[in-house]
Amino acid sequence: MPAVELLLRHAREFGLDRLDAEVLLAEVCTWPRSRVIAHPERQVETAAADRFLTLARRRAAGEPLAYLLGRRGFMDIEVEVSADVLIPRPETELLVTTALALDLPPEARILDLGTGSGAIALALAKARPDWDILATDVSSRALKVARRNVRRIAPGRVHLVASDWFSALAPVRFDLLVSNPPYVAVNDPELDSCVADHEPPRALFAANDGLAALAQLASTAPERLEPGGWILLEHGHRQGPSVRAMLEAAGLSAVRSIADGGERERVTIARRNGLPGG
Repeated sequence: MPAVELLLRHAREFGLDRLDAEVLLAEVCTWPRSRVIAHPERQVETAAADRFLTLARRRAAGEPLAYLLGRRGFMDIEVEVSADVLIPRPETELLVTTALALDLPPEARILDLGTGSGAIALALAKARPDWDILATDVSSRALKVARRNVRRIAPGRVHLVASDWFSALAPVRFDLLVSNPPYVAVNDPELDSCVADHEPPRALFAANDGLAALAQLASTAPERLEPGGWILLEHGHRQGPSVRAMLEAAGLSAVRSIADGGERERVTIARRNGLPGG
C-alpha cells in the first residue's frame, strides 16, 4: 500500500497543486485533510489510492474540483453538484445577500428562475423560512440534482417546476424574481477553459453577446411582479449598463447595479412601481 507522501508526489508529477491533491486524498480516504497533512507516512488502501490517482489525473486535466467531490459550499449550506449544473460561485452569493437585505413581506412569494442545483433558492429558504419559494429550470437533469438538494437541506420549503423561464407557470405575481441566467457570450475569450469545457453550455451561454436571456427576463418582469416587487439579476461584469437599460425600458424603477469585492458590477436590481399589496 502506498504512503500519503508518495501519492502526493505522484499528483505533483501530474501537475496538480498540493491543496487540491490533499483535498482529493482526504476525500477518497474519508479522512480530515489535517490527517493527510500531519501523517505523510500513513499508508493508503490500494483501492483508495487507485481512486485518488484517477481523480488527480482528471483534476490536472482541468475538471473542476467541485464536480470531482460532488459538492460545493454556498453561503452556509453545501449543495450537491454535477456536470448537469453550474458550480455556485461568490458572485451568486452577492445575489442572495442582496435579496436578503430587501424589505419584503414576511411571507413573500419568491421565484428563482433557472435554479440549477437549487443553491439560490435553498440559501434563501434557510435564511427566510416563511418565504414561499418556487424554483424553475428547463433542464430535467438539473432538476434531479435540485430535488436531491431540497430533500436534504430544506424539505418541503422549496417547490420545483420544470419550465422554460415563465412558460409553464400559472399567471401569478411574485414579490421577488431572482435569477442567475446564462449570460456568457459564445466564444468569450475571458471564459476560463475549465468552465467552458466542463460546465453545462445551456446554463452558461446566451445569444446577443450573452444578453438574450437577461433581456427576456427584464421584459417579462413587470407582468410577473407584484406592485413594489423586485427583480434581481446576476450578469457579467461588463453587462451592467446594458442590463440597467433593459430594466428601465421595461418600465421598472430604482434600477441600480451592485459591485462585488473586486468593484465589478455583477448584480442589477430593479423594482416595479406601486405600493406592495396594491
